[in-house]
Amino acid sequence: MWSWLKMSFTGALEVLIEMKNQDVKFNKDTYVLAFAICYKLNSPESFTICTTLREEALIKGEILCRRASCFAVALALNQNQLAKAISIFSQIMNPESIICTNLNIMIHIQSNMLKTLIDILKDATEGNLSRFVKKHVFSEEVLVKVREKVKDVPALLAAFDELYGKLHINGQVTTYTLDALLCHTPSDRKSHTVLLNKRTVSRRTFQPLSQSLWAE
Repeated sequence: MWSWLKMSFTGALEVLIEMKNQDVKFNKDTYVLAFAICYKLNSPESFTICTTLREEALIKGEILCRRASCFAVALALNQNQLAKAISIFSQIMNPESIICTNLNIMIHIQSNMLKTLIDILKDATEGNLSRFVKKHVFSEEVLVKVREKVKDVPALLAAFDELYGKLHINGQVTTYTLDALLCHTPSDRKSHTVLLNKRTVSRRTFQPLSQSLWAE
């Protein structure tokens, strides 16, 4: 199945490259598609193509939307190109989306900035939690990676476990993976709200439903 999908992505990317070679002007959605394909292929070659397309766009003064940049950041992280991921992320305007929130956590994980990781989660739980204020929402998958990173530092592990529980109680955790968040295309604003509100905490016990993850 993956081989077939990979061939499809490769073919689509070749078409986009040919369009670029023929000086066909890319619009915002074309760049999103190109970067998404590069992200899905997740290879050194697709990373080079993505980086080249992005740099050429910036040189021409073209505006890349946040979604396209997020795919570029995720690809850079997957290819262990941390410096490039940080650079691209720093240029995203208004990085307040759920995708940016989780990409920022992944950047800190790869940067081994453990205390800062805990501080980010603490700020998210202690901020204004009014229902009228947008809350930071974290992927369960990403939080598992955070715990794995801090597990050998008792003080940080204890702090994380406490914050993890608070995030669940506050409804700030989604079971969607980072990949699912990146590739999710809401048809309207309500779809985005549903995605953020997918809870993993028991309303009866206020205990995380996925607590067993930590035992695995």
